[in-house]
Amino acid sequence: MRVAALISGGKDSALALYRALKQGYEVKHLVTMVPLQADSWMFHYPNIRLTDLFAQAAGIPIVKAETSGAKEVELEDLKRLLAKLDVEGVVSGAVASEYQKVRIERICQELDLKSIAPLWHEDPHTLLREIVNEHFEAIFVGVCAYGFDASWLGRIIDSKAIEELVDLNRKYQTSIVGEGGEYETLVLDAPFFNKRIRLLSTEKVWEGQSGYLQVKKAELAEKVY
Repeated sequence: MRVAALISGGKDSALALYRALKQGYEVKHLVTMVPLQADSWMFHYPNIRLTDLFAQAAGIPIVKAETSGAKEVELEDLKRLLAKLDVEGVVSGAVASEYQKVRIERICQELDLKSIAPLWHEDPHTLLREIVNEHFEAIFVGVCAYGFDASWLGRIIDSKAIEELVDLNRKYQTSIVGEGGEYETLVLDAPFFNKRIRLLSTEKVWEGQSGYLQVKKAELAEKVY
């Protein structure tokens, strides 16, 4: 089946894409929506431009469109973009967000496409373990919840980070996978990458109780085995 995969550059969409490739889907396009405001209801904002490098590393063509980020309006923007593609299905990285999954399914129904959500309702801890065990290199690039501080920005998702995320979930009921907006990630390497993304210049921006890692310069580099 020919599919398009929604990609933010973060771990969930990357893992969903990985699962889709392993399951034999023909991924014709990566699809990225670029919100013009930081508080988009549906789409990733920090470092979204790095999806170009993500696509180059994966060797899959990318199509992009800007969206205002306004609630519901951004869904019509996504629908217009998907309607132009010669695909039969759409892959998304939804884990537990009914808001996200219901709206993507509605768009797919309207366009007569199959909605494919490989991670849907899977155990969050198991998903993070898969990311580590399959040798994804993903870092935290945004945090916005109790228990997080600036030291999380730029940290890699590893076994220690997972333990701390489980502890934060126990204390504050934060989502272990960050699907409530508690944190954002950026994938620098993945099993399906031909090259990896190397960060050359970054800056931590902290405001009140939240912050993000702004990537100022990045490039593709040879993978490290």
